[in-house]
Amino acid sequence: MSVKNYIAVEGVIGVGKTSLAKRLAERLGAKLLLEQVEENPFLPGFYRDRRRYAFQTQMFFLLSRYQQQKDFLQQDVFTPRMVSDYIFQKDRIFANINLDDKELVLYERVATILEREIPRPDLIVYLQARLDVLLERIGRRGRPFEKAMDPGYLEALSEAYNYFFFHFADAPLLVVTTNDVDFTAGTGEIDDLLARIDEHPGGTVYYAPASRSGKE
Repeated sequence: MSVKNYIAVEGVIGVGKTSLAKRLAERLGAKLLLEQVEENPFLPGFYRDRRRYAFQTQMFFLLSRYQQQKDFLQQDVFTPRMVSDYIFQKDRIFANINLDDKELVLYERVATILEREIPRPDLIVYLQARLDVLLERIGRRGRPFEKAMDPGYLEALSEAYNYFFFHFADAPLLVVTTNDVDFTAGTGEIDDLLARIDEHPGGTVYYAPASRSGKE
């Protein structure tokens, strides 16, 4: 089993990747890298009018994610372990859904150059959930700009994520079904997940944890 110093948690909007990344970093004594979603000034406009604000939103995310990862990876070389709530390459999922052909050509030219300097994770934990679960979790966290989100867009995005990671081969993958589990409640769920991470043999592994409601 390989050493997993860089673990990334991924998944569609609302699946719980940030909460899990925080919990993993705490348990592993790792540095934590969180995507700065709410700093994108174009995002509220994007959820109101995707076509009008798609390119500005996408380019802001691409460049800010690049700068954030470059800055973060140059910090604190004495803490080798890192947990992130996104991978840089996932930006292409949104680009392919939201940009027209001409915009996508320009985006790809920039993204290809930037990706060369971004390290790949030792393991990606990819979280999945049904659409109704995602919508419930998004409503519960109450971000104002997400209130206008079209459920149809979220469903299309979820399908695009599944397609992307089904064909993903750049890093080992642990695919986790989260419909009936809360990794922030209790310790049993997170202990089981950490064991799965530790013993991951490489390639793609699927994991459907059992709910432990009411147990510690």
